[in-house]
Order: sequence, then C-alpha cells, then structure tokens
Amino acid sequence: MKILLLGKNGQVGWELQRSLAPLGHVTALDRKGCAGLCGDLTDLHAIAATIRALKPDIIVNAAAYTAVDGAEKEAQLARRINADAPGVLAQQAAAIGAWLIHYSTDYVFDGSGSLPWPEDAATHPLSVYGRTKRDGEAAVLASGARALILRTSWVYAARGQNFAKTMLRLATEREALNVVADQFGAPTGAELIADVTAHIISQVFTRDDARELAGIYHLAAAGETNWHGYAQFVLEHAGRQGWPLKVAAEQIGAIRTEDYPLPAARPRNSRLNVDKLEKAFNLKMPPWQLGVQRMLDEIQR
Repeated sequence: MKILLLGKNGQVGWELQRSLAPLGHVTALDRKGCAGLCGDLTDLHAIAATIRALKPDIIVNAAAYTAVDGAEKEAQLARRINADAPGVLAQQAAAIGAWLIHYSTDYVFDGSGSLPWPEDAATHPLSVYGRTKRDGEAAVLASGARALILRTSWVYAARGQNFAKTMLRLATEREALNVVADQFGAPTGAELIADVTAHIISQVFTRDDARELAGIYHLAAAGETNWHGYAQFVLEHAGRQGWPLKVAAEQIGAIRTEDYPLPAARPRNSRLNVDKLEKAFNLKMPPWQLGVQRMLDEIQR
C-alpha cells in the first residue's frame, strides 16, 4: 500500500508517521516538500502534480490552517489551505482511484444546545476558520472521491504547544488563574486520532463493504468537560507529581466566554457524537482523562 501523508510535522501528522508506518510505504511531506515533491497546500498545481506522480493508494491530509484567531485576518490564506486544497486533493484522489482521509473540526457547528452533535446536524460555523473547514468538507464530498472526513475537537499532543502545557506554565508563574467554564467538549489526543486513522485504513482496504464506509465521522475521546474542568484535571495531576505550582486546582477561577474575548468566536458546545464511528469500525473511544494523563506523564519525564 502506498500512502501519501500531508502535514507530517503537525501534531496529528507527527503521530500519523508512527501509526501509518506498519501499513505500507509512507511518503510524508510538509510545506517544504521532499525529494522534489510538494507538500505545500498553498501551491495547488504542485500538490496535484505530486499526487499524479506518486499515485498513492491513500492520501491522508493532516495539513490545515489551524490558527483560529489568525484566520480572521488571513481569510484568503485560510480558505486556500482549508477549502481549496482539500478540493484539489479529492479531485486528484478521484482521478486515480485513491482513498482520501481529511480532518475537519467541531468549529463547523455553531455550538448551540447541550447534546453531542451527530454527523448529519446542520452546520453553521461562527468563524472564518469554521467556514473554511466546512467548505473544505463540501469540496471533498462534491468530488466523488472515496473519502472519509474525520471531525475532531480540542486536539492536543505532547509535542508542541497545547492547553495543558499553557496551564502548567501559568500555574507556576502566576498567583491567580481564571479559565472559561461555559465551553464544553472532549480533549482528544493526536495519538488517539492517529491510531484510529490507521485502524480505519486497514479496514477500508480489507472489507467488502469498504465503499459504503465513505462519509463524515466524528472522532473524539469519550466523555466531556469544559476548559475550567480540563485545567483542574491538569493541575491536580501535576500537584500529585510534585510540580511547584503557585495555583492549586481548586483555586482556578471559572469565567464566562464573554470575560475572555478573542477575535474568533468559539462554539460553546463542541460535544461530538461518536456512535457512527464506533459502530462502523468496531471501536470504543477511551475516556478523555486517560489520554490527557498519558500526555502529562510524557511531558513530565
């Protein structure tokens, strides 16, 4: 099996290099390219030429413009990477008969209500980032390619920056800490996303009903919390490990979204219903706490 991975140096892409390796030959590219090949999603012609040259059996697109607030000022760039490029990838995948796996986000929803979003719920993004990701989904679906769109939420990894690391840093520097408590979701590790992706790929290449598996799926850890509860969990764990914290978990202040204004609106309800994914691929998502604890243990070593 020949696999083309785009976005190899991102949080999910880094983990995908590990999880995809046992499945076949992986060509992993980033924006700088590799051996004359192009992994820069801003160069649509070069991306198309790369796919035609490699003729992969599956394309895994882990590249995206993910600076949610930055997208409000760089809307054109965000659209090119998040919407136009996935459309080109899907068109090329359809032309060579390849599968495409593309990652999307809970930001395609408006965050209303309190129930987990099913895949067929109406999308109504609140931000430029969310709109470009929704339009990327539409372009993939319109291409006719055999594609799986995996919507994720609150993604983190031990590598690079993340919310947990920020909370640990601030709790060692400041005497007080306030965190938003009215946005809900499930922290989902890049490691989990990568492992589930590898499992899905192995199934679509071995099952007789593979074509019927194409479509949109929600991929998130089990359970739910808010950013305040997430921060408390992180500091409780750090406290047990002897971190020199100036702010204890129970001292974190709970604030509203309005108290911490940002350029881009955030959905308050980022809960994702994963029943379809679990049933289709015989999976059971682990609780979010398990992945976060593993990540914290890794960064504390």
